[in-house]
Amino acid sequence: MIRNDWKIEEIQEIYNSPVLELIYRAATVHRQYNDTGEVQVCTLLSIKTGGCSEDCAYCPQAARYSTGVDVHALMQKDQVLEYAAKAKAAGSTRFCMGAAWREVRDNRDFDRVIDMVKGVNEMGMEVCCTLGMLTESQAQKLADAGLYAYNHNLDTSKEYYTEIITTRTYDDRLETLDNVRKAGISVCCGGIVGLGETHADRIKMLHTLSTMPEHPESVPINALVAVAGTPLENNQKVDVWDMVKMIATARILMPKAMVRLSAGRATMSVSDQAMCFMAGANSIFTGEKLLTTPNPSFDEDQAMFNLLGITPREAFKEEKELVG
Repeated sequence: MIRNDWKIEEIQEIYNSPVLELIYRAATVHRQYNDTGEVQVCTLLSIKTGGCSEDCAYCPQAARYSTGVDVHALMQKDQVLEYAAKAKAAGSTRFCMGAAWREVRDNRDFDRVIDMVKGVNEMGMEVCCTLGMLTESQAQKLADAGLYAYNHNLDTSKEYYTEIITTRTYDDRLETLDNVRKAGISVCCGGIVGLGETHADRIKMLHTLSTMPEHPESVPINALVAVAGTPLENNQKVDVWDMVKMIATARILMPKAMVRLSAGRATMSVSDQAMCFMAGANSIFTGEKLLTTPNPSFDEDQAMFNLLGITPREAFKEEKELVG
């Protein structure tokens, strides 16, 4: 049963249950609502890198930190479409474009992004963007161009949020998600594990996501990639069992969501990732980079899929099922 009325105490009980029991319960829910033999394969491209005015403590693209990330202007449309074609040929069915902006501005650069969205959409891929804060009218323009999904993560709990970011509020993030929903765009929203938050913060973030009027269609669970030069450069690597617990709890709370094993995969073994798939993850980013941080290559992921007997989920699957 799909629920949007989860209580904190219920989520806490699920999250803190014995890990093998938690995995079993999550796997049972996953099998009930999803095809466990398929994984959505996504590719993320940084179309505008670095120079961001925000102070997200984990982000190497913030202008105020010295992280060695070079600033690059917005890419040309033909470069983006060439990369999207390569991703599609390698098995990706969703292509996400990320720009290091605090918010979208109604200018020539946004018009160019609109053209990119149209171009990727015409290739038959689900097209996603992550561009920062959006107004209602900007979200509608993206929807009209064929945008399928919009990523805007909460990152952590509302209570811990100001320890990580001060240049925008938690409510700003929720407002953007509301604008995306109003435009009829699929919502991609999750968080990051390893920011220095407590288990209670993780539970609160999952509570916020799972009690939205509509669950996000995609829920990325990221492990912090600690980058030298950022305030969180000395944070310890996230334990794989923390990722498993987050993924399993998210799967139980939001049975139909694509739960994405996102940042941090580059340092995970195939067996670690297999445990995450068993716990309910059914989406990954593939390709050598996630914006500016390392990620397994297309070939590495294909070898893992062959070993585990996983096939890529086709684009627009739910829409096709509804039509059929």
